[in-house]
Amino acid sequence: MASKPLGQLGPLTALVIERLLVSDDVAASKFGTASPIEDPVREAQVLEQVRQQAEAVGVNSQAAVAIFRDQITASKEVQRGLFARWTAHPDEAPTTRPDLSQIRARLDQLTTALLAELKDTESLRNRPVTCSVQLALAEVSGAAQERLDTLHRQALRTATDSVCRPGQLG
Repeated sequence: MASKPLGQLGPLTALVIERLLVSDDVAASKFGTASPIEDPVREAQVLEQVRQQAEAVGVNSQAAVAIFRDQITASKEVQRGLFARWTAHPDEAPTTRPDLSQIRARLDQLTTALLAELKDTESLRNRPVTCSVQLALAEVSGAAQERLDTLHRQALRTATDSVCRPGQLG
């Protein structure tokens, strides 16, 4: 990402977008295999790790888990959308299969960075109106900078759904 999304939630949004784009690699690694998009056991493991990491760095674990649940939901939206696109247009399907273990290592790095941003933006995220304005600015500018298609723009909205929910924060 050459330039970051605008506003106080720009850095957080940039990480969310990066995580969404990694979903393309996840989809490519699974497409045409027996690997399902839905993996409730893996999802539960990831959310438990997030809960533990959030507690360790002083982030509200309930809020962090809600935000990461949205990340997982958004990733599955992207994967389902790409599967449908590739099935309908086989010429657009990936010709290589990325290594899922390398993808997971990248996702782990992004989790650590996202938790740090959640910590850094905690007071802002506890102010719903200000948070919503800053999030909208970051989403629109980030989506434009990355030239996100409709699928990824919708997934970005899903991925940030819980960011400004004060009932889950602090």
